[in-house]
This record gives sequence, C-alpha cells and structure tokens, in this order.
Amino acid sequence: MTKRRSLNKTKIIESAFQLVEANGLESLSMRKLSELLGVKAMSLYNHIKNKEEIIDTLIDEVIGKMQCPDSNLPWREAMGIRCHSAHDVLLKHRWAAIPLLSNINKGPASFAYFESSLACLVGAGFTLAQADHAINALDSHVYGFTLIELNFPFKPEEYAKVAKEYIHMIPQETLPNMYALTKLVSERRYDGMQNFSFGLEIILDGLQVHLDGKTN
Repeated sequence: MTKRRSLNKTKIIESAFQLVEANGLESLSMRKLSELLGVKAMSLYNHIKNKEEIIDTLIDEVIGKMQCPDSNLPWREAMGIRCHSAHDVLLKHRWAAIPLLSNINKGPASFAYFESSLACLVGAGFTLAQADHAINALDSHVYGFTLIELNFPFKPEEYAKVAKEYIHMIPQETLPNMYALTKLVSERRYDGMQNFSFGLEIILDGLQVHLDGKTN
C-alpha cells in the first residue's frame, strides 16, 4: 500500500506554485492539485479555505520576490531598482501579472512591499497622498509595459522581417511618419524594441520636478 503523504498548507502552496509555473494559472484546480499531491481533493480543505486563498498566497509569494526600496539609497535610485525588479519578476512568472492586478493584495509580503515604498517616498519629502499617486503611476508603467511585452505578437528578432511585410500597407503620402518609422525598422537602422527604462525615467523625472516644487 502506498503511504499517504503528510499534508500541510506549505506543501499545498509549493505544489500549486509548481503547477502554475509549468502550465499557467488557468491550470490550477483543486482536482489537479490533489492529483499532484497524491491526496483526495476534499483533504485540501482541511488546510485552506478555497482556491482563492491559494491564488492570494501565490501572488503574495511573487510580490515577495520583488525588491523593496532600499532606505539607504536616494529615493529615485531606490524606486528605480524597485520597478526594474518588479518588471523582471513578472517576466519570469508570466502568469502572475493579471491576478496581481485583479486581486486585493493582502498578504504579509504585499503589505511590506507597499509600506517600504511609501516610506521611501515620504522620507524623500512627498506627502502620503503624493506618495500613493507616485506608486500608482510607477506601478501602472510596470504592469502595463510588462503585459504588453508578454503579449506582443512578435519576437524582437522578427521586427525587421515583419516591418518589411507590412510596409506596403502604409501609404507614404498620407502616413509619412509611420512609413518612415517602419522603414527604419525594416532596414535594421532602428530595432523598434520596447524600452522599459525610457518610460520609467520620464515618470521619475516628473516626480522629481513635483518634489522640487516646480509644478502646482
């Protein structure tokens, strides 16, 4: 007789993480999770409330991999590192961006991440309200850029080839700038690749101006 594996919440979450990492969040179900653990589905409920609790915990684990702002660094550098870290983590855990945006993040890692971000900005001179707006602006760039990057229909190495295929559809007379840009990409004089740092630096520049009191 096969010895039944001892079960606890940690093992359930570890197995759930393995499942979604391999097959995406849509693959997560109590039945599949119980099969992976070698137990009956109903036994999972002795340790967790429901599937939503599992997702909340998984999201908190992903957030825990993101670097919190370093209080020893200038605010701009610290928040820049924070945003690059979040971008990298979400690219690695491709399934996490949508549930992170659509769930209320209420785990310990989520709280620590937000608290440290507020502390960094408030310590630099922003009010709490301004810090909240700043975090929203920065995170909108992180999540929006990442989702586009994850779902973009072409790979970077395909840009020039695709540009060549589409350029005949762009009338040079009425769409001169779009035509010129496509031509640059098709001739490999411009790679056309999205640049995460470009948008991030613009937001940080604007926040610095605001902090310096040069805007209303």
